[in-house]
Amino acid sequence: MANDSGPILTLERYLPYRLSILSNKVSSVIAQIYKNKFALSVTEWRIMAVLGEYPGISADEISVKTQLEKSILSRAINRLLKREFISREFAEHDKRRSMITLSETGQSVYQEIVPLSYEYEKALLNCFTREEQETLVTLLDRLYEHAEQIASSDNEQ
Repeated sequence: MANDSGPILTLERYLPYRLSILSNKVSSVIAQIYKNKFALSVTEWRIMAVLGEYPGISADEISVKTQLEKSILSRAINRLLKREFISREFAEHDKRRSMITLSETGQSVYQEIVPLSYEYEKALLNCFTREEQETLVTLLDRLYEHAEQIASSDNEQ
């Protein structure tokens, strides 16, 4: 579409906007569960989810996996440390590098949230057939990889 001053962006049909809104909507529903039961923010849960899969990684590695800005990540890590959901050990050879893991309490919370997350994912996807779910996963993977390629080619320029 266009008007006298140029093209008009129809936000409700613009893919990046739609993906952002969908992500917020999907995250907010499950976030209520771990916010109400465990007083965790979305950011804190994402950190714990990464640590559940990759124990002993650094904050930099968590940042890469979650795509969280370092200042936001740092504050969330500090809150999780204060609540003793995670622990941090500094590397002997480089005191700037630390390895972060779920504490016993954090592991217990993680074990409670994971099944709830899978239940929610199943409920969310039940509007699709099995074949459509597989197609969606394939398309999302392809779109993610393509976005990465575009981002890396933009960074090279």
